Amino acid sequence: MNTRIVSLIVASAAAMAASMPSGPAAAQGTHSPLSARAAVPTPQPTAVFPRIPSVARGYRAPAAQPSAANIVGVAQEPFVGLTLSDAIGMALLKNPDLSIAASNTRIASYQIQAAKGAFDVHFLLEPSVKHSTSAATNAFFAGGNDFQPIVQNVQTVQGGLKGQMPGGQQYSVSLSQSKVNDNTYINAFNPYYPTSLNVSLTQPLLKNAGINPAKRALLLSVVNADVSESQTLADASTTIANVENEYWSLVAAWRTVAIDEQALHQAVAQQASNVRLAKQGQAAPIDAVESSTQVSTYQDRVFEDLQQVSTVQNTLKGLLVDDPANPIWRANLVPTSPVLQTPQIPSFDALLASALKNRPEVRQIADAQRQADIDLRYAKNQALPQADLQMNYQSNGYAGNALPPLGGTFGTATPPPYMVGSAAQSYSNLWSGKFPTYSVGVVIDLPIGNTTARANLAAAREQELQAQLQGRGIRQRVVFEVRNAYQGYQTAVARLNAATQARTTAAEVYASEQRKFRNGASTTFLVLQRQIELVQAQGRELSAQTALNKAVVELQRVDGSILGANDVHLSTLGGGAPK
Repeated sequence: MNTRIVSLIVASAAAMAASMPSGPAAAQGTHSPLSARAAVPTPQPTAVFPRIPSVARGYRAPAAQPSAANIVGVAQEPFVGLTLSDAIGMALLKNPDLSIAASNTRIASYQIQAAKGAFDVHFLLEPSVKHSTSAATNAFFAGGNDFQPIVQNVQTVQGGLKGQMPGGQQYSVSLSQSKVNDNTYINAFNPYYPTSLNVSLTQPLLKNAGINPAKRALLLSVVNADVSESQTLADASTTIANVENEYWSLVAAWRTVAIDEQALHQAVAQQASNVRLAKQGQAAPIDAVESSTQVSTYQDRVFEDLQQVSTVQNTLKGLLVDDPANPIWRANLVPTSPVLQTPQIPSFDALLASALKNRPEVRQIADAQRQADIDLRYAKNQALPQADLQMNYQSNGYAGNALPPLGGTFGTATPPPYMVGSAAQSYSNLWSGKFPTYSVGVVIDLPIGNTTARANLAAAREQELQAQLQGRGIRQRVVFEVRNAYQGYQTAVARLNAATQARTTAAEVYASEQRKFRNGASTTFLVLQRQIELVQAQGRELSAQTALNKAVVELQRVDGSILGANDVHLSTLGGGAPK
């Protein structure tokens, strides 16, 4: 460095240091941007370069001819128009993930029916026939007065109903009727017809009263069905948003192709003009070469744009159908719906209130809290002592073919008339309550320590706390999603406005530069530069418009209105119930 320059720098630094206040005043004042110690620049560091091995000596790019500017796997002509509403309808009907979610919803409804089965009434029927022959043990218990074997034939039909009620009560009603042929010597009746009506009811007083395993399973199945429905709606909301986003991405991809293809046409025209002027001696040959480079650049961009179209098409098709053999995979899709108009957006507070009311995720919060409440209520009940009130009533009927007492050998006593007869008389005695039996009791059962119930109650309280924490977390997520979506929409509107103005001015500048070039007041470089700037401005405007479309979709998703806007019904999601 020149000695004079160094001296001037040092002198300037010293003057600045002298002009700065010192002491406490200096501590409160501003600091100098250049201290005296740093006044003299240090030498520049020596650059260190890595050692690079020689790789593929003599490598040269191979000569490659481009293929046709087509999209692989689709019919190139004709294009297949697709509206946004049709795309959403196909996705709601055929999207595989949504079909599975809808199937889970139907499974949950079947599980409710299965849980209700615990309260079905059970009908029991038990017919039986019994034959027995036993040895006589004495003169009275014999098949006659000569010690014949005792022969007994019993025909019995027993049937009844039993079940349990949601309140925990268990009931049973049974009726039995038999016909007994018995040749025992001392029998007063042969054959005889015993009948019996039994009614029992068990009423839980503490444990299992109000809520029990069967009722808990039913309550949880109802909540689980609602959880499945809300999850399906959340999946549908996400699916619709994904379809709309990919749809607008496809719009942008095709428009990008159009922008770059138009730029390619302009570059070709500029190249032809430069070649013509070069041949006439009015332009340097290098101008023609320079414009040729621009043609190659935009040709390359057109191929890249088609690759993006293919990628977005495949992504969109994957959202629309669930069969790889579906003809839509051969279709060259072109969006036909108009660009979304800027909607009237409510205030942030109104948007947030709508989200907290309509979002399926908020519904899931309530379901999770209901599940935790049911489990906590059940755990508290199961920690109580078991005390069951048991009530039984039995009415017996009896009748038969009367025999002489002891074969007529002793006495002449005969049975009362109401006991003489067939099965009809036995039933008459049963319904009139001739021989009733009643019993009432309480059964108490309490495990010492009640360890299992206490542990389950503690776990249920933890689950209740988790449900509350998860609820706060989901509400907070909804709030910041609404904030981000609202901010994103405002930003997208501003970006589109700025990008449109920039594209308008870039078009004017490009047109002006072309006029100047034709009048000899500009150069090929400037014309090509203005074209690049115009294409970039068009791309930024397209990107801003696409971002605005997606911002509107995100607003509809976060406030829960996307389902209503697309008329979503659970019964038709995923194709509906199987036929």
